[in-house]
Amino acid sequence: MPTINSTAGIILAAGSSVRFGRTKQLLELNGKYLLAYVLETALASQLDPLVLVLGHEHHKIQIALEAYLAHPRLQVVINHRYREGQSTSLKAGLRALEQHCPAVMFLLADQPLLKPATINHLLERFHHCGQDICVPVCNGQKRSPAIFNRAMYDQLLAIEGDVGGRIIIQANPGRVLTVEMQDPSDFVDIDCEKDFEKFQKTVASVHCVG
Repeated sequence: MPTINSTAGIILAAGSSVRFGRTKQLLELNGKYLLAYVLETALASQLDPLVLVLGHEHHKIQIALEAYLAHPRLQVVINHRYREGQSTSLKAGLRALEQHCPAVMFLLADQPLLKPATINHLLERFHHCGQDICVPVCNGQKRSPAIFNRAMYDQLLAIEGDVGGRIIIQANPGRVLTVEMQDPSDFVDIDCEKDFEKFQKTVASVHCVG
């Protein structure tokens, strides 16, 4: 049962990678699947429990990442409505928790350089701030992953279409703690082939778990 300060992690990995042109979750970066980097980071952090939301080619992903998905802290949810947009995955993950968790962090599946220490730092700041939302800021831009407490769940469950938590952040500026972060590599995501080519040779050397 979650404690008063526990925060769940929801990994949004259901998309079909339309812009990329192939399934990003199963891209191999230095011998490891892209989604595996994010799973390792989340499992090495203080997030508990964890929910992985899959959709597009979920059978392939489940087979490829079987060893990770057997972890007792991790629950897999299949979002069959993923084509309707990111909001459906966000809500599928949140509903899977049955709202028992007092707070939740939403993580993206394509940020392979995100570190457990970064997640834990955001959690620490959030649990001592008294705000309802916590967002990292790097080089003047709000980034992911963001944290929402239970007071925001109804708003999150009400969103529709291909939008995520950002719309809730924009609608509630007075309830947001922004945390300045110094390392931009944590928040780099892989959106296109150019990004993939750039990071294929560097991910393993800069990604550090623990």
